[in-house]
Amino acid sequence: MTYTTIQYSLDIIRDEALELVHKGVLSRQQPIYTLCRYIPAREWACVECELEECDFLLRDRIGDLIGREKWDND
Repeated sequence: MTYTTIQYSLDIIRDEALELVHKGVLSRQQPIYTLCRYIPAREWACVECELEECDFLLRDRIGDLIGREKWDND
């Protein structure tokens, strides 16, 4: 059995987090480590390393990771 490991860049992590926030699964106020429920365990170490390299802590808020949202209409 072979496993494919996805290379997680900060942009991919942000996109995953933003999608989960838009679906209402996660809140912008939750810590980044709550993403581990939605990313396969074998890939979480790669995500942690990427976040650390970009100066994010797992206790930081998801809102800090995804930044401000752009609204197309009011």
